[in-house]
Amino acid sequence: MADQTQQTDPTEQYEQPSTDEQLSHPGLTKDMQDKPDHGEESYRGSGRLTGKRAIITGGDSGIGRAVALAFAREGADVVLSYLESEEPDAAETVRLVEDAGRKAVRCPGDIRDEATCQKIIDTAVEELGGIDILVNNAAFQMAQMGGIADITTEQFDRVMKTNLYAMFWLCKKAIPHLEPGSTIINTSSVQAVNPSPDLLDYATSKAGIQNFTKALGKELAENGIRVNAVAPGPIWTPLIPATMPPERAEGHGESTPLGRAGQPAEVAPAYVFFASQESSYITAEMLAVTGGQPVT
Repeated sequence: MADQTQQTDPTEQYEQPSTDEQLSHPGLTKDMQDKPDHGEESYRGSGRLTGKRAIITGGDSGIGRAVALAFAREGADVVLSYLESEEPDAAETVRLVEDAGRKAVRCPGDIRDEATCQKIIDTAVEELGGIDILVNNAAFQMAQMGGIADITTEQFDRVMKTNLYAMFWLCKKAIPHLEPGSTIINTSSVQAVNPSPDLLDYATSKAGIQNFTKALGKELAENGIRVNAVAPGPIWTPLIPATMPPERAEGHGESTPLGRAGQPAEVAPAYVFFASQESSYITAEMLAVTGGQPVT
């Protein structure tokens, strides 16, 4: 990796992942041959989130870990939501947050269950004293090369419950605890506007997240609560080798104008931007971090 404090050619800042490995879902970072960069050595905080209290779903690995690390180094305490099977990755994220001198609270469970979503909100209120930032980042995808014919009702239901229902539940339960100046940040995707046939169900859910963000942002604006979304493109996380055929995973991101997959460390600053007062006049918006792939 290049030193991000120096002017660097973005096409060469990271090498394209070259592995053709296949992981069992949900995939653990520790099992990856070509491990992602979460900003462990590069992210430098500047106090932009000092004293803030954040919830991050899918906070164990990938984009969620990078966001947790960045938030902590900016001064925020975090509640991390993740599946119990992802505990090894979550433990490493907790270590990174605590090494930054901030509090990390674990809240494992499946957010397809409304009661789990309630538990996450209650945990933040009890352990952190309130909620200033809600990051709805957890997602499920499973590529089906045969398209709609290969998408089972069970898979479709899992995608919608994880990606849409949980976001709805968490927002609805968090809003009574949010004061003016609080923020909600949802994770959409380039798939919301440029869908791949083998990710039809996932892309559908991400388009729903985009519209949900716009509608809720308009609703909560008068309360001084901002709602925005980040739309990542092809980012290298455990989800890729765990949900795509090896030949797809190996070429992940090569078709972008920048010619490579992005790293979680390159996405996290977008969440910091939306969580901080630097974006105080932005709501109901979606910010693309896609390596140049269009989202309009």
